[in-house]
Amino acid sequence: MYELIQKTLLKCEPEKSHDFSIKWLHRTQRTPLAAFYRETTPDKPVTVAGVTFRNPVGLAAGLDKNGECIDAFAAMGFGFIEVGTVTPRPQAGNPKPRLFRLPEKKAIINRMGFNNKGVDYLVEQVKASRYDGALGINIGKNKDTEDANALDDYLICLNKVYQYASYVTINISSPNTPGLRNLQYGEALEGLLSGLKDAQRTLTDKHGKYVPLFIKIAPDLSQEEVESIGASLLKCEMDGVIATNTTLSREAVTGLEHAQEAGGLSGEVLAEQSQLVTTQLSKALGGKIPIIGVGGIHDVETAKARMQAGAQLVQVYTSFIYQGPGLIKQLVEGL
Repeated sequence: MYELIQKTLLKCEPEKSHDFSIKWLHRTQRTPLAAFYRETTPDKPVTVAGVTFRNPVGLAAGLDKNGECIDAFAAMGFGFIEVGTVTPRPQAGNPKPRLFRLPEKKAIINRMGFNNKGVDYLVEQVKASRYDGALGINIGKNKDTEDANALDDYLICLNKVYQYASYVTINISSPNTPGLRNLQYGEALEGLLSGLKDAQRTLTDKHGKYVPLFIKIAPDLSQEEVESIGASLLKCEMDGVIATNTTLSREAVTGLEHAQEAGGLSGEVLAEQSQLVTTQLSKALGGKIPIIGVGGIHDVETAKARMQAGAQLVQVYTSFIYQGPGLIKQLVEGL
């Protein structure tokens, strides 16, 4: 039944399919209908940054931006779930159309632009869920917030989600918010990370709970840029890094319909690029900060390769859209 629904959805307009899926999962997640997508995966616990993950395969941020389907994704067997990206205030995101499939390469281009219902709404969804596993909450800045004031937005979100998260991801690498990727470099990066680290210390004392901070970086980086980011992460004592976000490159999809659409490209075509950044980052960090690998992971082979490159955990998104919950069981059993 799930495979039939999935095939139908993949023939429909991408964002309408996405919205329908989220609404359906939200309505069915705590009902007998959850049997349509439930998968039984073995427990393979992994402890990273002080957090215990049921298994090393997680859902990447972006699919459940508002945290509305946490219990549904938990039923699919994910070892951890990351929701968001969420911003302080609700925002509509970029004009439609903004989501495009490239089925020949099992890829997707999106320029959603952090469309979400705001951090307060997400917190209410998290509180309503029954999930007791590892939950990451991915935070960003509103589009109309100036780069110079970006820290303020991240601090608003961090303060509101802290007590409900197993870890918090700082998204500074989406290509769809103007200027956001500028926060990945030099003084701008270290200023942002230092401010977040100070807030983390205060919140740890307030809640009696240490919540790790992970940074999500782009794949479109030179080796020198990767090394510079790695040095900043070490200097600012970050707890982890997620590599990588979507790419602006179109080299792997040249000539395909929608290939020239603006936005971030994801899917199997991203595997090589994300693998390279993970390898470079692992060397730069020297094992001192854990890495979550994401980008192009679509089978056991690519998941194992990412771990061999230095990742302790992996996440999926686009391959999950094309393959469905069966992919999760395949990955967990194969790792």
